[in-house]
Amino acid sequence: MMKVFKLGYAEFCTKDVKALTNYYTSVMGFTLVEEADNGKSYISSGVDHHNIVVAPSDVSHLNKVGWQVGGEMTLQEVRKQLKEQGISSELKTDAEPGISELLELQDPGGTIVNLYKEIDMPTPGYREAGIVPNKLGHIAIGVKNAKETVDFYKHVLGFWETDKIGDLATFLTCNSDHHTLNILQSKRPVMHHIAFELRSFEHHKDSSDKLSKYGLPILWGPSRHTAGHNIASYHKDPDQHYIELFSDLDVYIPELDYMDPRPWHENLPQRPRVWESLSYWGTDFNHDLVGIVMQEEEVKK
Repeated sequence: MMKVFKLGYAEFCTKDVKALTNYYTSVMGFTLVEEADNGKSYISSGVDHHNIVVAPSDVSHLNKVGWQVGGEMTLQEVRKQLKEQGISSELKTDAEPGISELLELQDPGGTIVNLYKEIDMPTPGYREAGIVPNKLGHIAIGVKNAKETVDFYKHVLGFWETDKIGDLATFLTCNSDHHTLNILQSKRPVMHHIAFELRSFEHHKDSSDKLSKYGLPILWGPSRHTAGHNIASYHKDPDQHYIELFSDLDVYIPELDYMDPRPWHENLPQRPRVWESLSYWGTDFNHDLVGIVMQEEEVKK
């Protein structure tokens, strides 16, 4: 069976390539690896050829998400398996720099998905300036058909379900991170947020100070979430996308179906469950991270 094991990259269409590229290189501290003839910027967090792609467009939005596929199956075999499940896909060669072959398809929620086996690793390393997260951690998307989309990622791409927040959000993972993808019930397709992993609470403090110098306010947090127990804070990029910075995320053990135990867990062992709030500490913020995000994204669309 096919098995996705890593969130590789996110491609954003934007009205201002220069501004969004500058945000990811100067503020986030990633490395611009390549600027293509079609105007795209390919940006690396430190190892892969790209983890963020910025593409010129008349509308700013999340365009596609790349997932790395493991196992012995070739992409041709993966395509055949998808076809047997009634899912159409297109096999592309040299469609993106750094990736010689990929499958492109669409999930039930409308997000373009790229599946690939290998990506070039120029390893530009971690820079000294900027926030410099460890990696791209997860993406949260809102869809009109949450259950169908969740089932697609679980039964087609091999994700595990780790938690829920009420009837709003389902948390999924393709590896040991508590979540690499969140699916939210929404009136229309939107990106709720994209998240990057920090190293510690101290890194949160330093990152918040740097964001303040760039005139980017913290809109929610830092606080510990319920689902995943990560320390998280949120701000906006130049295109008004919500960016989460997080650390201390739960480690999921799929063989045992529980989280690697931590002193702050309510239950030992902490198994997947339904939570009713966002903040584990019970902190109320003036900024409505769920309601305002969905309203703003719907207006923007």
